[in-house]
Amino acid sequence: MLTDVKARKIVPGSKPISDGAVAGLYLFPSTKAGTGKCIMRYISPQTGKLRDMGLGRYPDVPIREARTAALEARRLLDGGVDPLELRRENAAKSTVALQVPTFAEAARHVHEDMSPAFKNEKHTAQWISTLERYVFPRLGNVLVTDLRAADFAEALRDIWLSKLETASRIRQRCDKVMGWCAARGYIVASPVPVADMLLPKQPGKRERTSHHPALPWRDIPSFVTTVLHAGRPAQGKLMLEFLMLTAVRSGELRGMRWEEIDWRKRVWTIPVTRMKAKVSHRVPLGQRALEILSSMKGSREPAPDQLVFRSRTGGSLSDMALTKLLRTHKVESDTPGRIATAHGFRSSFRDWASENGYPRDVAERALAHTVRDATEAAYHRTDLLDQRRTMMEAWEALLRSPL
Repeated sequence: MLTDVKARKIVPGSKPISDGAVAGLYLFPSTKAGTGKCIMRYISPQTGKLRDMGLGRYPDVPIREARTAALEARRLLDGGVDPLELRRENAAKSTVALQVPTFAEAARHVHEDMSPAFKNEKHTAQWISTLERYVFPRLGNVLVTDLRAADFAEALRDIWLSKLETASRIRQRCDKVMGWCAARGYIVASPVPVADMLLPKQPGKRERTSHHPALPWRDIPSFVTTVLHAGRPAQGKLMLEFLMLTAVRSGELRGMRWEEIDWRKRVWTIPVTRMKAKVSHRVPLGQRALEILSSMKGSREPAPDQLVFRSRTGGSLSDMALTKLLRTHKVESDTPGRIATAHGFRSSFRDWASENGYPRDVAERALAHTVRDATEAAYHRTDLLDQRRTMMEAWEALLRSPL
């Protein structure tokens, strides 16, 4: 017999656990250990087809309550009544009173509620536009009370294996919408978490990790000499060289302001708001990095909040400013047929650090990578600035080395 002890041990990817006491009652695992979906599986007396009836998500719904609901469903089946059809009829009767929304209507409500939390307008637009493109054509006009896991599986099927990240994000957004509906009493629980059981298994994260095309670090001195230091020292070239010297992300650099630079200590402090890990990051500045900053500063003292690298209108530059430079000069990467990317220089730096014997911890801190192990992170109170400065000076020497 299925018990709470057994249920708490259920893990993602394991087989469903049969109740044993009530025929057809199963606990299907969810994506988080110790959680699952109680399903009543039966043959409909009305259609003769196999059907799955959701009884709630464990542990929100205890096994005892799920078993009681399953026994009631069995009682209905013995009387020739399909419990799912009865549930739908009851839901239909209360549709007017509850004002049940269609999936599209619910999604737009959720999007409106979430919009203030988005980082920028692009992310705000992407959230709803992906649903409009991939889900609304099939499910947009369907009442949320009529949606089942199979409906979401079919909506995702075309992109499930071909656009893995997009499919994953859309699945999360659909679950967010249906969870919102459950919280308001329109449905019992979101059916989306079990939709992937009706879809092919996706490749694991390791199999689908795609690296940014990068220029091999041994080719960097040639690139700096023949491209970045050749001809007029345009802002785009100086910006890309500064990005290479500091191994920062493009967005962190494009938002750089003069007030963030400590000339005496030769340190650039990137504020929390621009950091991916939401932790401020200190960057040691070498001689060449300071030369670039001095050339950008010019003879006039800029305002503290002024951008260091800025467009003609004074705003921040687009990421395409660096991409265009690399494409114009057809800078080949370590990925056959692909042009190197600005972000790829972080990978070039990381390879160089590893192959030249620098400690992993020092190199990872230079890239502002998060310490994933919670215990390890709790004991790391230093950013190893002095050790990183020595390493970054050696990296700068490579960039400035003659051909």
